[in-house]
Amino acid sequence: MGPWRCLLLLPLLAPALRAQQQQFMEYVERRITLLEERISQWHDQSSRYSTELRDFKNQVLGMLEAAEKERETMRAEAESAAVRVDRLEREVDYLETQNPAPPCVEVDETLMDKQVATAKQRKNEKYTKLTDCSDTIASVRAMKILKRFGSASGLWTKDAAGSSEKIYVFDGTANDTVYVFPRMREFTLFSATRKAARIKLPYPWVGTGHLVYDGHLYYIRQQGLSFQVIKFNLANKTVVDSSVFPAEEQIPVFGLSPSTYIEVSADEEGLWAIYATKEDEKNMCLAKLDPASLDIEQMWDTPCPRENAEGAFVVCGALHVVYNTRLPSRARVQCVFDVSGTLAPEDASLVYFPKRYGSHASLKYSPHERQIYAWDDGYQIIYRMEMKKKLEV
Repeated sequence: MGPWRCLLLLPLLAPALRAQQQQFMEYVERRITLLEERISQWHDQSSRYSTELRDFKNQVLGMLEAAEKERETMRAEAESAAVRVDRLEREVDYLETQNPAPPCVEVDETLMDKQVATAKQRKNEKYTKLTDCSDTIASVRAMKILKRFGSASGLWTKDAAGSSEKIYVFDGTANDTVYVFPRMREFTLFSATRKAARIKLPYPWVGTGHLVYDGHLYYIRQQGLSFQVIKFNLANKTVVDSSVFPAEEQIPVFGLSPSTYIEVSADEEGLWAIYATKEDEKNMCLAKLDPASLDIEQMWDTPCPRENAEGAFVVCGALHVVYNTRLPSRARVQCVFDVSGTLAPEDASLVYFPKRYGSHASLKYSPHERQIYAWDDGYQIIYRMEMKKKLEV
């Protein structure tokens, strides 16, 4: 086609081209308008979401501030309640001290007749004191928690007759290895036993009624239905003597410590053994031991019940029995039996122990230090005692 023909066609094609161009422009404008509407809608929604988020943030901050104020209020109320509970406990202790609990001895005519007959039979067996000790416990002056070591039951003590600083630890109620720490410092500071010497006993012990006295360990061994008191020399690691305890059909001496059948205790007068038999299964018995020969010098039937008893010790010839409940509460000395008759039961103080973790597995009185080494649910505790003079009767 020649150039002149193209020129002739231009006037004919121009309207069509303008129409297509107009349609394209209208399409682009529509797309831009739609895009602007969507951008505006997105902007509105974003602004609304931003406002809602800001309102929610302010609401959360207000709730957190209110919760913090409520927490502070509850903390202040809890502290106030703790102070009131502590004050109430001291008031209850004071009231119970001023108004002692009823005697722990059941009135049983048959038992009374039996005790009268026994007293008449043993009237020439009055105990003759070896010392001039005339003290009894007035109260627990202080409590010190040393650490937590070993299992829930066990005992720890020093030599009750000497000035040695060694600490002897019996972990558990059935074992044959005693840990010996050179001083209290090593026992307190180190959680492991690497600082302790080990003494392996020839026979395993049973219960928590053992004692270290004058360089010897007096511990309880069970053989079938009978029990032996073993005297073990701690210096040369040998058995010096042993004796079958002269009591038939023994039962656990403490109602809350079923593994302890004999509790060996020391006081200013020497060695004692606390035990119980089926013959009088309600109450405990007391015996005076000869430390040299392990012979029984004298025996007594006491009025102190086994039920709810968790431990006992002897101070100046007087048996002090500590009672609790099966659900751990506050322990207290509720029954006192003085073998010399210089302390009447009604004159004995009700001694309360501070709140603690569970139940005492052992209580070892130190005559030299006038304090008790206690094992409470795996915690080793020292109770320092306040003493007073006995009233003569």
